[in-house]
Amino acid sequence: MSDRKLFLMLLVLIAAPLCLAIFGGDRFRYPCQDPNNWDKDFCKLPQCDVTRTCPEHIFKGQRDPRLGPDNAPPPTINISRPAPACTPAPQGANCAK
Repeated sequence: MSDRKLFLMLLVLIAAPLCLAIFGGDRFRYPCQDPNNWDKDFCKLPQCDVTRTCPEHIFKGQRDPRLGPDNAPPPTINISRPAPACTPAPQGANCAK
């Protein structure tokens, strides 16, 4: 009896991933995630901008909508470099002393 249960559990463990791989199919959460829909009207501005489902909105690397319109330049970050610890002397000076 125990061998039969073990065999059925093994069969289920093998068949479940196999069925998911065969019948899983491609599904998209948003219609504009499907590359076949990118040329359709509902995936082009301004229609998709209302629901923020344009391809540039739903993929990683998108511009954050809180930063302003999509055509606005990104904010610039000014990073100043620290001054060197010591200026090199013309002959044989060692800054590590």
